[in-house]
Amino acid sequence: MISLLSFVLFCLTFANNAYRAESLHKVFANPGDNVTLPCQLTRSTGFSFGGMGSRIKWTKIEDAFNEVDVLVSMGFHKVKYGRFQNHAHLREADENDATLIISNLQLEDFGTYRCEIIRGMDENIVEVEIRMQGVVFPYSPRLGRYNLNFHDAETACLEQNAVVASFNQLYQAWKGGLDWCNAGWLSDGTVQYPITKPREPCGGTRGGAGLRSYGQRDKANSRFDVFCFTGGYDGQVFFVDQKLTYTEAVQACQDDGAELAKVGHMFAAWKLHGYDRCDAGWLSDGSVRYPISRPRMKCSPTEAAVRFIGFPDKKHKLYGAYCYRAHQ
Repeated sequence: MISLLSFVLFCLTFANNAYRAESLHKVFANPGDNVTLPCQLTRSTGFSFGGMGSRIKWTKIEDAFNEVDVLVSMGFHKVKYGRFQNHAHLREADENDATLIISNLQLEDFGTYRCEIIRGMDENIVEVEIRMQGVVFPYSPRLGRYNLNFHDAETACLEQNAVVASFNQLYQAWKGGLDWCNAGWLSDGTVQYPITKPREPCGGTRGGAGLRSYGQRDKANSRFDVFCFTGGYDGQVFFVDQKLTYTEAVQACQDDGAELAKVGHMFAAWKLHGYDRCDAGWLSDGSVRYPISRPRMKCSPTEAAVRFIGFPDKKHKLYGAYCYRAHQ
């Protein structure tokens, strides 16, 4: 009876005193980098099971149903798993530090990790997502889809503050959810497209999700769209809330010490900085788009995306302007 009462009192104490916080961090990196995944325990009570130290567990979340063990630590005992044995370790700056350091980042290391740290009656759970620095976006010109040979594609990306994406960059974007039904050039001269939701209009369902490839194509004579990659920008993207023609939009940005934003600026602001605005505006290539980071009715009800209106007549006085001002 006394043992049962003690157990009940212990459970009540745990329920009242245990500290648990859940948070999500994003870390941007490139293959080959060393990355630090932060995880700290904030102590809420002095009670502990003396000498037991901290129990730390890191896992990599592969999907909604599967996690891969990365590292487990209990005091002096540490176990690392699989490919992480040679390039992952704990920082251990103090007894409450569960920060994980991954060296020489590999393509398969990108994704979301979960840290669980328990010490005495305190617990913390943190999720950290490693994203490739930059953003991949599909691009086609005013002429419409499948109008770019490889050299045109290179020029088109450069004009939008970007370069032609590599296979690895497109692969990571696909892992992050990019789904696009139009094939585009990559920097190695292949033509591919990413599918996360297989469907009949996009190559059918038999091939499954993944990067679908047309292989190497004639760089001079074959014509497709292009996947561009931008590493971001050192400046500010902002919106001019007026109804403007294209020429007026250019002038409005110049009057504010800026230029009409490029498509690369728009995608970087949306993906890397969470830019969200439900107003269509001109961009430098003559297209009209708007960035939605928080899906909602009348803006982008089903997904976060840069919404594309099209290439309207530049004389139409219907849209605002997205401007870019570089930091001095």
